[in-house]
Amino acid sequence: MTIIEQILQPVIEQYECLWDDWIPKDATVAIAYADRYIYYAPKQFDIHVQIGSPLPETSIAYETIQQQRKISHTVTHAESGIDYFGIGYPITLNGQQAALIVVLPPTYKQPTTVPLKFITGRMEDEWLPIPIEKASYFESYNKKNWLYVQKEMFQISLTMNELERRLTDDFVRIHRSYIVNIHAIEKISKDMTNNLIVITKSGSSLPVSRTHASKLRKILEF
Repeated sequence: MTIIEQILQPVIEQYECLWDDWIPKDATVAIAYADRYIYYAPKQFDIHVQIGSPLPETSIAYETIQQQRKISHTVTHAESGIDYFGIGYPITLNGQQAALIVVLPPTYKQPTTVPLKFITGRMEDEWLPIPIEKASYFESYNKKNWLYVQKEMFQISLTMNELERRLTDDFVRIHRSYIVNIHAIEKISKDMTNNLIVITKSGSSLPVSRTHASKLRKILEF
């Protein structure tokens, strides 16, 4: 028996008795340990995880381990383009940070959330309530989250995933570090490697990741 199997076996025995009670029968389950997937049990919606493969930085598993808190949001599957709802729970295995991932089918109904009408931004020792329609884009940088209004920059407390869940359809996530207001887009171009770039009306250039490019194209119909 390998070291991974020795670590995994008691965990499976511990959680399997609970899965039947609180995880839907058609949910896919995965376990990530350190920086890799070590367990995968696909059901109705198969996201094609390979045991032993590294965690993509855009994955719920990666976010859960890095932030050590429950992470839940809708993800667009890179190959199929289908949305699914994923939930990550932080756990500890053999003293290492790990994550239990539950993947629910596209038909899963997410809990209703209240859309943001304004967001409070901090600039030095002042807090300003800012109407959400004035936001040009949001950025995650240096483990902090920021709101840009034209060229002004405000620190905010909401995470990118919370923003993505509560913002209106006027906003689209284009990268794990950027969410942009569609009305703030001046144009969309390409860089030297043929990747998309969003140019805002304030002159900022924001990269579009390959993971989010198809969603941006679908929303803006180009």
